[in-house]
Amino acid sequence: MYIIIKKKKLKLIIADNFFLRLTGLMFKKNINYCLLFPKCNSIHTMFMKENIDILGINNHNKVIYKYENLPKNKIIIINNKRENTSIIELPKNTTKNIKINDFIEIKK
Repeated sequence: MYIIIKKKKLKLIIADNFFLRLTGLMFKKNINYCLLFPKCNSIHTMFMKENIDILGINNHNKVIYKYENLPKNKIIIINNKRENTSIIELPKNTTKNIKINDFIEIKK
């Protein structure tokens, strides 16, 4: 799968198992892909090696939350129901041109 953000295509991995949801992008350097956490409204950046961007999307892939260049050792909670929210972790500086209410394109 991949995600298209303002005409830029990035590999997208779905965190659909316990280990992947637990570790996310922890301990990673030179991140060049995105990680989708379905039905999730909170993440943490403990043990991160570099800053990341975060997008919170609803069931229609509409951006409802955005955080650029999120540093390590932070906890982010999106004030939206978990079953209606997904979070995408992205390489830092990927979301500069994304705004709240934009739609994200996800392709297989």
